[in-house]
Amino acid sequence: MSAAIPVASSQAPATPPPLPSAPGDPVIQWNRILLGIQATTGAQPATVHPTYDLAITHAAIYDAVVAINHSGSPYLIRYHGPRHASLAASADTAAHDALVRLYPNLKATIDSDYARLLAQVPAGGPKSQGITVGRIVAQRILAKRSNDGSAAPLRAFTAGTAPGDYQLTPPKFGSPVFTNWPSVRPFLIRRASQFRPPPPPALTSSTWTAVFNEVKALGVSQGSTRTPEQSQIAVFWNPPIWAAWNQIAQTVALGHHSTLSENARTFALLNVSFADSAIAFYDAKYAYHFWRPVTAIRNASRAGNPATVANPNWTPLVATAPDPSYPGAHSTISAAGAGVLSSVYGNRVAFTVTSPALPGVKRSFTRFSDAANEAGLSRIYNGNHTRIDHVAGQGLGHQVAGYVIRHFPSPR
Repeated sequence: MSAAIPVASSQAPATPPPLPSAPGDPVIQWNRILLGIQATTGAQPATVHPTYDLAITHAAIYDAVVAINHSGSPYLIRYHGPRHASLAASADTAAHDALVRLYPNLKATIDSDYARLLAQVPAGGPKSQGITVGRIVAQRILAKRSNDGSAAPLRAFTAGTAPGDYQLTPPKFGSPVFTNWPSVRPFLIRRASQFRPPPPPALTSSTWTAVFNEVKALGVSQGSTRTPEQSQIAVFWNPPIWAAWNQIAQTVALGHHSTLSENARTFALLNVSFADSAIAFYDAKYAYHFWRPVTAIRNASRAGNPATVANPNWTPLVATAPDPSYPGAHSTISAAGAGVLSSVYGNRVAFTVTSPALPGVKRSFTRFSDAANEAGLSRIYNGNHTRIDHVAGQGLGHQVAGYVIRHFPSPR
């Protein structure tokens, strides 16, 4: 039986570290501010995926920076700002104006953060010019992304009744989330289904038998075959995975003493990859509407496979996320994150990660790929996914990130 460990909700917030008191890179400062907003209960619109807001904000910062120093081609908005304009003021203003539009109810808080950060920029013509550049770029990016499907209401979803069909999951039996997201216009990939993985295996196949029995043994809340470390991993990675990878990126960027321009590109590349990955994995989830382990295990007697034995009382370690199982979101986002950060820093980078789900616990890695694999496997250990979800998610994340890396502007 696994060691006792606190169990976090499947929707546990990811509280970022506090803003440093000393002046710092505005890219990382605004990344922390946005993660803090998204970790605030009720702040994130229920029908807008958090990766969307991260991508919009960092795309605006990146295009505002390159509009001044031409350190790369623009992602979306081609604008030529004065070459002596302040990069920091431009980045601050682009982030502020994007966030005020995305989170209008938090305008007062965002204005306060903006005033505090902008006060760190010396007064004068370059500051005023930077503010103008940031404002123009943010306005144009928001205009370009208008009517992109992100404001559409959730689509009605009818749960299936056949073996393998996704059904609402205990304990809350909540309605599926982000049913509207497959229709959102991607940021760089051509279409949501561009890299859609093949269908999950038949319920009578040896592959399904193996992954079913693996998650049945490992992912159960009581009587699991998990090791104590696997139990820790199961809870550690449970909070929003895009927040974890943004915090990893912050740690590595600070450790490498990356410039503002370098960070602007890295965080835009990272979060555009995450936004397109979310669009892609929701496309696949709602194309296949495959059942979650808790449904599969409790209803295995209906699957026609004598090697998968039902347990009507089976309960996962962590409450199941309210959407179809295949492919796994954690695996998709983590593979994309590792791919992007490896393209910038190389795969062999030492870093340490913390988690709001387990305060005081740190996990250390020497490769981005190792962290990505562990984050994906955590969903098997906590009973949310099978290995087929993990493998399909890894493949999808690698393909999306690879495409974004190839098509996002390279640094000059």
